[in-house]
Amino acid sequence: MDDDAARVRKLLRQQAAVAGFGSFALRQSDLLKVLTEAARVCADGLSVPFCKVCRYRADENDLLIEAGHGWQEGVIGHVVSRADESSPQGRAFTTGKPSICNDLRQDNNFKLPPFYAAHGIISTVDVVIKGGDKPYGVLEIDNNEQEDYDQHDIDFLTGFANVLAEAVATSERTAVLRTTIEKMDRLLDQKKVLAEELQHRVRNNLQLVYGMMSKQLEETTDESGRRGLKAIARRVSTLAQVYDHLLGNDMTRTTDFGSYVQSLCSNLAEIQAKPDGGVTLTCASETLILDLDVVTALGIVVAELVTNSYDHAFPDGKGSTAVTVRGAVGGDDMATMTVRDSGAGFTSEGKDKRHGLGLVRRLVEQVRGTATVETGKGTVWTIRFPMAYAVVQKQSTSRAVGVGGVAA
Repeated sequence: MDDDAARVRKLLRQQAAVAGFGSFALRQSDLLKVLTEAARVCADGLSVPFCKVCRYRADENDLLIEAGHGWQEGVIGHVVSRADESSPQGRAFTTGKPSICNDLRQDNNFKLPPFYAAHGIISTVDVVIKGGDKPYGVLEIDNNEQEDYDQHDIDFLTGFANVLAEAVATSERTAVLRTTIEKMDRLLDQKKVLAEELQHRVRNNLQLVYGMMSKQLEETTDESGRRGLKAIARRVSTLAQVYDHLLGNDMTRTTDFGSYVQSLCSNLAEIQAKPDGGVTLTCASETLILDLDVVTALGIVVAELVTNSYDHAFPDGKGSTAVTVRGAVGGDDMATMTVRDSGAGFTSEGKDKRHGLGLVRRLVEQVRGTATVETGKGTVWTIRFPMAYAVVQKQSTSRAVGVGGVAA
């Protein structure tokens, strides 16, 4: 009975360790700190003095000790093992199954690095840390005493490795997004310089970032990661179109938002086009000269709302979306932009997820405007913003964009 009670206490402690580590990993952006904490928690959870995380290096085809707990100086970050069955961790990595060595003194199949003997390691357990195309690496516990590990111990270590794999994937995605955002911030600072040479360089850099994001999107299999990368790639592409539009006109601090929206909608229709077609995008806009910062923010708003209407509004693949822009009317000093779709509408509980309301509102507030949404049979977004530059020509142009961005 005492053994059963002790076993239950051990399992509860291990479950709490996994939960606590998961919470820590979500808050921590430094991957090395995440890996180091994982090694400490694993060692404590299985009452062993040593634990290590080995990262697979494809070019060298080996496993480097990236982080650990309990090891002497000179081990972490330096010692490697071949990623084959000549080592306990290599066997786990190549087979994908837990590698259990209760007594290394009796196992002559391994070629162990000298630090095993230096630390008196007798027993080990290795499990794979999963990844994308290849596992990230191996999680290993080490003991300087002989130990017979039971299935509960193996399950704990395997479950912990799965949580660690998700933490690693999240950290890698976060690093990609952070790097991209930093590059975008630098590019947004550069756009304030109106020299033509610099503007060309900005456009090229944006295209480079967009290319990098597209490549990352192709390599990312996690669905939530793909949605995040697609959203960022779409916004970078929208910014690139702002600069393309500027390069075709005199380099000033203002530009025609009306013609820019026309070209943006054409591009969006081409990107969203599907072989079976059925969804049309129309755009009607007055000539409206606005500050470049306002054009950039509202361009992203249009891209967000149009893309989300394509993604969510038309379950049968048929319908229409219309974008209209007009200047202030009468004594009003606010211009109006609407994005209307004929889709299924959405509930108030789902509107944030369906249309990215948070981002839209922040961008509209940035230009001192307001955003409202009505839904029922279709969805209508109404964006109102101040006329910072009251240069408006009343003639309106309208263009219907069908499959592939071809004018209807």
